[in-house]
Amino acid sequence: MGLIIDFIDETEEVKEEYVEMIQQLVEKAAEIESVEGGAELSITFVNNERIQEINREYRDKDQPTDVISFAMEDMGEGEMEIVGVEMPRMLGDIIISIPRAKEQAEEYGHSFDRELGFLAVHGFLHLLGYDHMTEEEEKVMFGKQKEILDAFGLAR
Repeated sequence: MGLIIDFIDETEEVKEEYVEMIQQLVEKAAEIESVEGGAELSITFVNNERIQEINREYRDKDQPTDVISFAMEDMGEGEMEIVGVEMPRMLGDIIISIPRAKEQAEEYGHSFDRELGFLAVHGFLHLLGYDHMTEEEEKVMFGKQKEILDAFGLAR
């Protein structure tokens, strides 16, 4: 049983083939990272205005960005862990700006699907607890991204 990914396309311009590619790519990432089957997450495609709103609201940064992740498993202060209840693992939400992905693909001189794939994997690794605040963390996380994209055949 693979991952359960809820795709929401607010832009209404993401082709089915991209959605399928991201599904397979994130499944590959989950396999490499030993995430159990049946885990759930959502991936929402938005425009720059929408991601800027989210960025401003949750991260106090009033500008568009490429990808934002909200991990469900970052337990806040005083939250209780539910033990002994068989529930699907909720990983969280990934929000990707489609216009930003297009801009960056052009900037970096690679395909839109490579950029979209990169952002999906980047967001997914954040849901699993990876970060890039320090140089050491960045090395680990970016190494993982490369490993997953290469394994999937989306090398630069």
